[in-house]
Amino acid sequence: MSRNTDGLSIGDVARATGLGVHALRFFEREELFLRPIPRTAGGQRVYEPADVEWLLLCNRLRESGMPIATVKRFAQLVRSGPGNEAERLALLEEHERTVRDRLADLTASLEIIHDKVLTYRRHVENGTAAGLWSPASSPQP
Repeated sequence: MSRNTDGLSIGDVARATGLGVHALRFFEREELFLRPIPRTAGGQRVYEPADVEWLLLCNRLRESGMPIATVKRFAQLVRSGPGNEAERLALLEEHERTVRDRLADLTASLEIIHDKVLTYRRHVENGTAAGLWSPASSPQP
């Protein structure tokens, strides 16, 4: 890992998080970090391991469907320090409900798809698949 003044380079952080360099710059512009990212005298960003941990959490929140505006709000709350933990909790609980609802919907869809897979598999194995869900012929005039 390359070090910039005892910190991590943007390339190091990109590799550690799976985020591209452009995404990291976007996160910085959108103020999604918990602190301003310092720079070397040469202008290179210098990250700390805690920045990587935070980015991994933010990335997971985004992958689970949390809007950028909500991630930004969460970051603002954390950055502002103690005293707003109840608000942070409420934000996370709401997102958890949203994700659980999506999982329930996906599970219901998966069950239907799985039933169709079993039906088709049975018909293919038994040689009775011809005509399964074929479009009906349109009546001749």
